[in-house]
Amino acid sequence: MIYFDHNATTPVASEVNEAMLPFLTDRFGNPSSTHALGRDARSAIDEAREHVACLLGAQQQQIVFTSGGTESNNLAILGTLLSRVIAGKPCHLIISAIEHPATVEPARFLERVGCRVTVVACKPTGVIDPQAVADALRPETALVSIMHANNEIGTIQPIREIADHCRRVGTLLHTDAAQSVGKISTQVDELGVDLLSMAGHKFYAPKGIGALYVRDGTEVRPLLHGGVQERGLRSGTENVAHIVALGAAAARAGRETAAAAVRMAALRDGLEQLLRTGVGAGLSVHGACSARLPNTLSVNFPQVQGAELLAHSPEICASTGAACHDGSGHVSATLAAVGLTDETARGTVRLSLGWATTQAEIEAAARVLIRSWRELS
Repeated sequence: MIYFDHNATTPVASEVNEAMLPFLTDRFGNPSSTHALGRDARSAIDEAREHVACLLGAQQQQIVFTSGGTESNNLAILGTLLSRVIAGKPCHLIISAIEHPATVEPARFLERVGCRVTVVACKPTGVIDPQAVADALRPETALVSIMHANNEIGTIQPIREIADHCRRVGTLLHTDAAQSVGKISTQVDELGVDLLSMAGHKFYAPKGIGALYVRDGTEVRPLLHGGVQERGLRSGTENVAHIVALGAAAARAGRETAAAAVRMAALRDGLEQLLRTGVGAGLSVHGACSARLPNTLSVNFPQVQGAELLAHSPEICASTGAACHDGSGHVSATLAAVGLTDETARGTVRLSLGWATTQAEIEAAARVLIRSWRELS
């Protein structure tokens, strides 16, 4: 099997697993307890928080642990806006046409209860125009939420330029960085964001753990009400083992992301060239003219359905788009937003590489996909 679906999820790295395992066995203390086992768990959480903060260029107190990217996005969006809606204050939210459902659905919920929502269109290049965001800003705009990198076609969004527009009018900016953490730089001050979401299972930590960065002075209300864990922003006994795993993954990403990105980009470009040579001029790459994640290749195979092509290539684990859309039969919002026809969108396959991807796998995958395309077209 050749695993080319790292944008859906990554395997847990061996050093991450090793760091986590003791907290599933003998180091089982509740971090709120004052005895030795509890203090040990609290210390492990503090160390993990420091690793995550370091990866983002943040301070420890600015990191809130959550169950993953979806919860982080909901906490960022609903936590900043829901109280305004309840209080009857004017409320306006801006998102983009290529957001993940974990951003779109909280926005739709807010719209149903009285918040105005503007969806900024995407250029055919797969990139949001910062000026379009600026033009959508209003005096009552409380939050802008634009993803850092698209999960389907890999295009990197101009978050810094968007942040500059938001800063000038005092509007908060949130970015969903689930796909970019561990692949490219996600330093919060460089990006200029007030809130940033991350998901552990996208960069070699387990599923079910994530974090939200909250800039000092940013008012966020909790969605879960209970104890005082995570400064009262995320009540509930902490998932110590997975928090430790997230910290280990963050430490690893801090050491290795830059080199891994260069290597993955070279492999990705090599795969693209092999496919272009084997398929010919009819093959197209989405977002090819824009800055992209180094591991992501979203490619259209002419005259075939992407799902059919992958079914005919069982050696390859890949997808036709985001994992949450796969198998639905519908064209994803991202592919529709960049102006693809239904026929072109349905011929799309997303190939997302990982840190362990080899040149041999690139060559083997290209052979399999080209053979399958020839047999089906």
